[in-house]
Amino acid sequence: MNEALKQAPNRDPVWSRVRLEAQTIIDKEPLLAGLVHSSLLHHASLEHVLAFRMSIKLASREMSEQLLREIADQAHEADPSLGNAAREDMVAVFDRDPACHNFCQPLLYFKGFQAVQSYRVGHWLWKTGRKDFAYFIQMRASEVFGVDIHPGAVIGKGLLIDHAHSIVIGETAVVGDNVSMLHSVTLGSTGKETGDRHPKVRGGVLLGAGAKVLGNIVIGHCSRVAAGSVVLRDVPACKTVAGIPAKIVGEADCSEPSDTMDQYFHPSLGSPSAT
Repeated sequence: MNEALKQAPNRDPVWSRVRLEAQTIIDKEPLLAGLVHSSLLHHASLEHVLAFRMSIKLASREMSEQLLREIADQAHEADPSLGNAAREDMVAVFDRDPACHNFCQPLLYFKGFQAVQSYRVGHWLWKTGRKDFAYFIQMRASEVFGVDIHPGAVIGKGLLIDHAHSIVIGETAVVGDNVSMLHSVTLGSTGKETGDRHPKVRGGVLLGAGAKVLGNIVIGHCSRVAAGSVVLRDVPACKTVAGIPAKIVGEADCSEPSDTMDQYFHPSLGSPSAT
């Protein structure tokens, strides 16, 4: 867990920081005061902010903002792990994404973070037997954010989805803690299989832009999948794979690729496309 979350166990350092940063935004850009107050400062906790942001983003003529907010509030009240995961997701975005300069940005502007929080509510609905409502959340998040995560998928905390365009994560996929992925990543099946048919991505993995990981295979702890690769077989821990189909091209070259976000093929690793 990030150091910011280990400090002051009787307080909420993430929420405190969000409120301070929100006031700074207002001071620098008064025209955003209405947005910042209604989305952040008007609320008593980060969980209420998450519920509010999800409700205004996913509301439609088919489902009112009020009903969605009630569902999200209910989920966060029943399962505190949703809020804890959101805090770790936010810290992950701030730590790993050089375009993120404060904690407010994921809440206000980053669709990857917002899509993941919508998924977390949908997953709670799925686990409690409310599968039709979970499918509705999935549908609306896909329409609004361009991120299609099945509510049955199991996703750990500390997830970064950078840019978050055209992400697909299937029903039986499992994503460990502290994973990073870029746009156009697919965790899919290889056809019309039934049952357990989607990838298992262990903690600390980095999935490059456009990576396709297909089938009930394992991407080992702290491995890297290069951009544009198609992975059809298990990947051992701490390796770098690249190509179509993907092959091992070297070591991961760092202790946790998801944290460093380094996608460069270092000379010591070689390159599958070297000429």
